[in-house]
This record gives sequence, C-alpha cells and structure tokens, in this order.
Amino acid sequence: MDQLQQEVDPVEVGLDPVALDRLDRFYARRVDDGLLPGYLISVARHGRVAHLTSYGLRDREANVPVTADTVWRLYSMTKPVASVAALMLHEEGLLDLDDPVSRHLPAFADPQVYESGTGDDIRTRPAEGPVLVRHLLTHTAGLTIGAYRTHPVDSLYLAAGVEVSAPKDADLAEACEVYAGLPLQFEPGTEWNYSVATNVVGRLIEVVTGRPLDEFLSERVFAPLGMTDTGFWVSDEQANRLAVLYQENEDGGFAPIPGPPVHERPRLLSCVGGLVGTARDYHRFMEFLRRRGELDGVRLLSPETVDTMTASHLPTDLHAFGSKPIHGQPGNAGLGFGLGVSVVVDADRTESPESEGSYGWSGAGGTTFWIDPRNDLTVQLMTQLRPAGMLSFHELKGFVSEALGG
Repeated sequence: MDQLQQEVDPVEVGLDPVALDRLDRFYARRVDDGLLPGYLISVARHGRVAHLTSYGLRDREANVPVTADTVWRLYSMTKPVASVAALMLHEEGLLDLDDPVSRHLPAFADPQVYESGTGDDIRTRPAEGPVLVRHLLTHTAGLTIGAYRTHPVDSLYLAAGVEVSAPKDADLAEACEVYAGLPLQFEPGTEWNYSVATNVVGRLIEVVTGRPLDEFLSERVFAPLGMTDTGFWVSDEQANRLAVLYQENEDGGFAPIPGPPVHERPRLLSCVGGLVGTARDYHRFMEFLRRRGELDGVRLLSPETVDTMTASHLPTDLHAFGSKPIHGQPGNAGLGFGLGVSVVVDADRTESPESEGSYGWSGAGGTTFWIDPRNDLTVQLMTQLRPAGMLSFHELKGFVSEALGG
C-alpha cells in the first residue's frame, strides 16, 4: 500500500521552512487545546511534496494517531471528482454542457420557479428556460438544501426529507425525482446557490453510461489515477484506518458521531459528499488537475477542458449573491465558481491570501484543498470535525502564503 511521503526539502522548491514550522506549531496547538482531534497537511510544489505533517489522533477514544494512510470522509471534496467524471463524458460526446437535464432525466422537463409566499401558500411559475447540465456543475440551477432555512423553498426541501443531500433511504434515481418535483429558488442560470445539484450530476453519469456510478468512477477515474483507497465505502482493511468523525458539543469540546454510513455500499452514492479516501489519493487527484488533465502518462481530460473547469462561470463573485461562508471559509468575496470548484477571481478582495486563478473546495468534515497554478502549488488539509467552521482554512492559506514569500 502506497502512502503519501515528503519528496523534497522545501528550500529546494522555494518554500520557507520557518513559515512551515509556524504552520505546524499553530495546528498542533489547536490539537493540544482540544480544538481539533488530529490532522494531516501536505504542501507540494512543482509536483513534489515539500511538506507533510500530521499530529493528533484519528481515534481519540482508542488513542490511535493520524498516519499517512488514514482514510478520511471527503464530504464535499467529492464534488470536484464527480465533475471531472461528467466532463469526461462531455469530451466523449455523451453529455453536452448545454444539454437540458430533462433530455436525460425527464422529471426535470417542466421546472417551476418560486414566485412568492411561504409554506402552503408558496406560488410558482413555469421557468423561462430549462435547467442545463452546466447549471448543475456551477450551482446555478436553482436547487438548494433544506438545512439553509433561509428561503421559503428550503422548507419544502425539509418537508421532502432533503435536509442536506437526499431523502432517507433514497438512491440517486429516487433522490433526483424528489428534487425535480420541488420548485427552483430562481430562474436557471441567473443566481448561485450551493445545493444538491451534484447528486443530479451523479445520476446523469449513471443514465448516459448505463452503469452504476461507483463502478464508473472506480474504473474510469480512480483506477487510472491510482487512487487505490477512494470510494463510497471502506473495505474491512480500510475500516481500521478510517478516522472517527467528531462534532462540536455545547461545552466547546467535541464528541464522536456516526456520520453517513460508509462500512458497506450505501444506497445513495452521494456526489454531494459521499466519498472516502486517503491524503495520497487526493494528492494524486490534485496533481491530475495541476497537470491539466494528465497524470503519469494517463490523460483523462484535455488541458482545455480543465481550464474551462477551473475558470469562473459567474458574472460576478459569490459574495455578490449574498452567500454565506461555506465549510470554514471566512467569506466569499473575490471568489467565483467554475465547474465543481471555487476560483479566485479577485485576489485583492479575498479574505485569505490567495493567488488569482487558484481553485479548490472544502468538505463539511474539515477537509480542504486548493491548487495555485501561478505558484505551481497544491495544498490539502485532512481532519474530521463538524462543523467545519471551527477550523481555520484562511490561516492555513496565510502560512502557505508566507512560505511562498507573500
């Protein structure tokens, strides 16, 4: 079993070891102060891991430390993986970005848009245009999640059992039927709202390929990229390496929680947040993107498609849509959104030190990654703590910026 390893001294790739040492001490203090159970951080430049650090426990109750082969719940870091799979089908001519979703999923044929009212008095009107595949990938389809509780449509999602991802015990096909029967918050393509849209992407993959999503991802994405520890559930061997998921409690500490089931094949193969994997595997995925669609001689996407994926498709940044901070980010000013990833469009306005064109995403369990093309850098943080707002992703970006001499 391969594990992520440091490959080069940071000085050799232009990174300041003093700043990286400050990074280590900062996060170690968070563990020692009872704010994190344990973590792993990797920083790679020019394709070589220049800093790899882990500290704390993946299982506090059993006193098991975080190791390089720890398996993590990736949550929303699943979304970029599913987006890559959809773009592969786009390149093969099976799924056009401007296809109406209803071409493949007829339940989306007559979308209704929220007009006014609340509760039983909600009024809708027919959408002016169809929901397109690109709307799903950019979260501009008008879908939502019930957990926001900020819009009248959210209450309908909650009533349908869609608090975060899908109704209980639904598979992807059944979940998409439920989504299609609920009103859109806005006209497709006109606003941005983080949502269940990537589950619809997962169902599209199944329909156009005629294969279960897990089989397609395993054979067409994970195997070619050498992501040997990534999937929707853990094997018996992997189960011993799975980090315990923790949640903040009222006294400021945290306690273990079950999390979505991952010890056997789940009924819902959630593209919203169902994958588990190791830091090594996600490092390989990041390297595949950094190299614009190729890794170790295997090409899954053209450079032009990766460039399209990692460019913002919004007319303005996320902050303009009144969106709340997501997954531990302090705010969304200066960030746009591509096809499955956020993108820095105005570095001067971001609340974290980032380079323009950097892209990535985070997960509700405390994971985050980003790729900085300007500095040829990839970074990931793995931990398991909900809510992710307890974390300090912007501080991690600050330390990495210092290491770059920023």
